Amino acid sequence: MSKIQLSKTFILNTVKLALNEDLYPSGDITSSLVENDKSIKIKLIANQSAVIGGLLFAKQAFYLIDQKIKFRIKKRDGSNVKKGSLIATIEGKAKNILIAERVALNFLSHISGIATITNKFVKLAGKKTKICCTRKTIPNLRVIQKYAVKIGGGINHRFNLSDEYLIKDNHIASSDLKTLVIKAIKNKKGKKITVEVDNLNQLKSLIGLKFDRVLLDNMSSNNLKKAVKIINGFYETEASGNVNLKTVKSIAKTGVNRISIGSITHSAPAIDFKLEI
Repeated sequence: MSKIQLSKTFILNTVKLALNEDLYPSGDITSSLVENDKSIKIKLIANQSAVIGGLLFAKQAFYLIDQKIKFRIKKRDGSNVKKGSLIATIEGKAKNILIAERVALNFLSHISGIATITNKFVKLAGKKTKICCTRKTIPNLRVIQKYAVKIGGGINHRFNLSDEYLIKDNHIASSDLKTLVIKAIKNKKGKKITVEVDNLNQLKSLIGLKFDRVLLDNMSSNNLKKAVKIINGFYETEASGNVNLKTVKSIAKTGVNRISIGSITHSAPAIDFKLEI
């Protein structure tokens, strides 16, 4: 899988785009009313329990507006915090803090939201089953969202279409399943091969072919158990479809190696933070 890179340059460029979106074309016309020399010191506080993520993005937002703003981090990315926890302190000119605050909080809220919901799934699934994300990410935010999954204790699925072969139902609808798998094996060249099946007969037709992982899609818990028994460790197993906080524990108990969940990136609730003077 392509490596998730959160370099200083990546963070800088990402935050620049976000600030430009918020300030183009005339800047913050409301904050311009505030006296420029008035300084304030404020606390960044979590308004709910969460796994924190995105602090370097938040810090960068303030720094790009005013390099003299002091953003002191009190919790690290990946920290579990309770409601009311102090996350950081921010000190500098009020006008400039006001300009950057929404962009900074947006990064924090979104990244922390994904990390938090991922961590809930991870805890319910237990130590033997891994929780992974999918390509169901917001366009241009994939690196950030997959980073958030990792700090929440999850793992990343393939980053993009070049990373590995994933033969799904739509591919199968236009061609024979076994033929596609054999072609992928011949063209493998170091890439992993995952094959999606939605019934036990499809699975049985593949046993013996040399690929890496079986994606068991939308199967009942009973059929997942049967599938794991049929595979008998020959392939890595992954379950997907209709996974939520109520079902993930029972799915994990079927013995699958991992569970993929699209909602942890595309539908994660934002975490609420507040700035307190």
